[in-house]
Amino acid sequence: MHGSARTLTSSLPILPVLLGLLLGACGGDGRDSRVEVLGRCVDQNPLRNAYFGDTHVHTAASLDANMQGTRLRPSDAYRFARGEELGIQPYDTDGNALRTRVLGRPLDFVALSDHAEFLGTIYACEHENIAGYDSELCQAFRDDPDNTFFSLNLRLAIGANYPAVCGIGGVDCDEATVALWQEIQDAAEAAYDRSDACTFTSFVGYEWSGSPGSANLHRNVIFRNHEVPRKPFGYFDGSTPEQLWAGLRTGCLDVGGICDVLTIPHNSNLSNGLMFQEIMANGAPFTAAYAREREFMEPLVEIIQHKGASECDRSIDSGDELCDFEFLPYSNLSNPVLGLTSDPQDRDFVRPTLARGLHYQETLEANPFHYGIIGSTDTHMATPGATSETTFSGHGGAGTNSRDLVASVPDVIEFNGGGLAVLWAEENSREALFGAMRRREAYATSGPRILLRFFGGWSYSATLCEQSGEAFATAGYGEGVPMGGTLAARPPAGGAPTFAISALRDAGDDLDPATPLQRMQVIKGYVDDAGEPQTTIYEVAGDPNNGASVDLATCETSGSGFDSLCTVWTDPDFDPTVAAYYYVRVVENPTCRWSTYVCNAANIDCSSPSTVPEAFESCCRDTISPVVQERAWSSPIWYLPGS
Repeated sequence: MHGSARTLTSSLPILPVLLGLLLGACGGDGRDSRVEVLGRCVDQNPLRNAYFGDTHVHTAASLDANMQGTRLRPSDAYRFARGEELGIQPYDTDGNALRTRVLGRPLDFVALSDHAEFLGTIYACEHENIAGYDSELCQAFRDDPDNTFFSLNLRLAIGANYPAVCGIGGVDCDEATVALWQEIQDAAEAAYDRSDACTFTSFVGYEWSGSPGSANLHRNVIFRNHEVPRKPFGYFDGSTPEQLWAGLRTGCLDVGGICDVLTIPHNSNLSNGLMFQEIMANGAPFTAAYAREREFMEPLVEIIQHKGASECDRSIDSGDELCDFEFLPYSNLSNPVLGLTSDPQDRDFVRPTLARGLHYQETLEANPFHYGIIGSTDTHMATPGATSETTFSGHGGAGTNSRDLVASVPDVIEFNGGGLAVLWAEENSREALFGAMRRREAYATSGPRILLRFFGGWSYSATLCEQSGEAFATAGYGEGVPMGGTLAARPPAGGAPTFAISALRDAGDDLDPATPLQRMQVIKGYVDDAGEPQTTIYEVAGDPNNGASVDLATCETSGSGFDSLCTVWTDPDFDPTVAAYYYVRVVENPTCRWSTYVCNAANIDCSSPSTVPEAFESCCRDTISPVVQERAWSSPIWYLPGS
């Protein structure tokens, strides 16, 4: 088995897989040889494997990454994801990278998400044979990247159209946009392992970068296979999520071929109240048609990435101390760039949004916030999966410009190393992994490769944790639903939902040693009689008071913990008349945060402010926790009365 994929069971033959094998063998029907069905991979497992990846990655094909010194191309990002050590900025006068980065373990899959906006501008300004290369804007692009980036990116905030180099409607950038989009596709095709070894999966994708007033409405767009539109549908093509989804229908879903696509919102914590606002773009309340379309188009939400966690608001959820994890004191994308702080709105977080979705499920019979959960990095340095706290070198983007980086804290100190997306799928192929995203059988981690299974039903045996991994998964699927699913109707005999939950700690690697698990929680959400989101947190396994600690001077850890946690838990407060969601949060023992490693290495002494270099002043902010408790969040399981 490749990389980080973990198998809990042996392969068991089932009819859909056998049909897939038969269909895959048919070669005389004129079908594109790249079209695939399940059953190709030697690691095929009907009880599903966990695959670790990153669905939010920027390369030199993104305007912000490019103008902040990233030179790695889409093909390089895939090389990095597969385990190759690569040089990153800054570069010396001879073009040699002054830093290198490598993963402790390769990833299983990656979707690049270069910004759709300005693809043509970048290509035109970098290729002499393209119209516009000698334009004033392109001269500034090459000679004054800082000011040019600001002026171009401002167009996303104020809703302006294409820059002048592209002409009216962007027509002059059409050829250039298509050329760079083709490079992105070619890189994905070259990286995809189409052999039966299935060592690595790449997805064609991009990012739609809606930023009205610098509030983040961004969506990552991921295609199921190699059949994609001629060029990406960006913010200048349609400035609302509804227009994005309509554009993807016109350019992909409704063209009559095999094109399939989904969107993933991210950084709701920086959306200034817009990401989950409960009106449509025209200002009208949600309709059933809108709710159904949103539910279909975006089955997942990104809960952790470089620019903060979006699970819960520490000021609103003050009874949950774990909501303080990687919480940003910003409400929009411009705050960290301008050095300003502002409080995000409570509705910008995933937890209350899931509860509001239950309200719409009851009133509209569709849930616009029917989200499974993933994480990713949002790296702007073409380094997917680079989440290590011990070797963190920044991720760029809205963070620190590392084009001319000198000795300093390598990023905005409130930012973090990002997270990973984990998919439970039959095999490591586009077809299987995209299917997992569609059905929400997914979870997020803040970087470690914690292995988490979560099933919900009505009659799981209390002794299930004593059985083998294969028996656990067989019972999980056979007697209920996995994470991302909705419980079957309540049995006539009654009872409360029962959940089978298992977590194994990350085995660790050369960059980050294994860290024991500390605790496992079930978070239950619902809407009260007044229509307000409510949350109950249950400690279901482990020990939150296990005495684990960190020596901040050396980052050595001490205290007990767990290699694994497992429980069969029944909701003690179940009300069959109230719709609810349940998700799992698994938390490791504390370890040093990346900023602690960096500041220790620079010998920063905050007790003597006059000795602290300006480039390291942020080391002494008392708002930054010196430790973190890395974690995993499952996708929810929903209970709907009368389902």
